[in-house]
Amino acid sequence: MTDTNGNVALDSIAGGNNAEIVTMNNTNVVNKQYVGSGADIVSILNANVQNTTGSVSLDSETACNQVSISTDPHEVNVDSSQDCNATDPYAELNANVQNTDGGVTLNSNATGNSFEEDTNAPYSNIKNVQTNNSMEYSSINTTVANTNGNVTATSVAIGNNAEIVHY
Repeated sequence: MTDTNGNVALDSIAGGNNAEIVTMNNTNVVNKQYVGSGADIVSILNANVQNTTGSVSLDSETACNQVSISTDPHEVNVDSSQDCNATDPYAELNANVQNTDGGVTLNSNATGNSFEEDTNAPYSNIKNVQTNNSMEYSSINTTVANTNGNVTATSVAIGNNAEIVHY
C-alpha cells in the first residue's frame, strides 16, 4: 500500500475451532473442540506500507481451539475440553513500513488452546481440560523507518491459555 491518506489496518487470521457462547439463564455448557494431527493452521501476512498519513496496524494470528463463554444466570455448569494435535499454529508477520505520520503496531500471535469464561452467577462449576500436542510458532520480521508516532511490536506463542472471571 502506497500513499494512503488515513489509517492502514491489515489482519490475517487462521483458526481450527472457535466458539462464543452467551447465556442469560441457568445453563449447562458443554464445549468439546478437537483438531486432529496433520492439521496445519497458518497465517502469514506480508505487507509493504509506505507514505501513510495515519497509523499502521498489522496483525497475524492463529488459534487451534478457542472458546469464550459469558453467562449471567443464578447457576451455571461449564464442562470444556480442548484437544489440539495440529502440526503447528503458525503466525508470521513480514512487514516493511516506511514514512508513517502516526504510530505503527505490529502483532503476531499463535495459540494452541484458549479458554475464557466470565460470569456473575453465585453458583458456578467449571471444568476446563486443555491438551496440546502442537508446536506454536510466532515471528515478526520487519523494517520500520521514518515514523512520527510510537512503534510497538509483539510476538507471542502460547500453548494453553485460560482466563476465568467471576464477579
